[in-house]
Amino acid sequence: MATTPPTPRWRRRSDARPQELLDAALETFVERGYATTNMDEIARRAGVSKGTLYLYYPGKAELLKAVVRQSLLGNLAEAQTLADEHGGSCKELLEFFLREFTRRISRTNVSGIPKLILAESGNFPEIAQFYFEEVIQRARKLITDILRRGIACGEFRPVDPDYAWRMIVAPLVLGVLWKHTFQPFEPDGLDFDRHLECQLDMLAHGLVAREATARRSAP
Repeated sequence: MATTPPTPRWRRRSDARPQELLDAALETFVERGYATTNMDEIARRAGVSKGTLYLYYPGKAELLKAVVRQSLLGNLAEAQTLADEHGGSCKELLEFFLREFTRRISRTNVSGIPKLILAESGNFPEIAQFYFEEVIQRARKLITDILRRGIACGEFRPVDPDYAWRMIVAPLVLGVLWKHTFQPFEPDGLDFDRHLECQLDMLAHGLVAREATARRSAP
């Protein structure tokens, strides 16, 4: 009995094609880095021809930018909206964002993007500039706005928001860099939940104003 050959994936699921291309690109970039990745390899992983890949993305740089935008900028835009609408504790808001970063980024393939950008910044400064302008600047604004709001209402003690934000994101960056660099050599691996709880504990004791702490602990 004759059987009908399977329809190629790029014909069978054309509506899902862009996401499949981005997923394949993310996996390949994280595994191989930017410089050694080529469009042929991404196309093979996505199950399409190289010509099909070029119909969507004119080159490797534009494909990487699309991966970053799809993986990170949506989360940052959502976070900014939540921050703008939040009317409660700044500490709780900040903790929520750090937990969401751990859940959505640290435990996924997206966590490989910061290492890729750092590793390739010397040879491809345009990629680093793109990441700085579209990701880092947005994250900086989000966190510095929360810090300034918390300082203004007396919840946080006076700190320099333009530098304190770096202290807040630094442990997160260390965690994802560790995951993609040293984790294979560490017997127990990095427990992102413990890593985050330690960060939150140290952050709260260094950031929250003593008066705010006293008010919360009062009977």
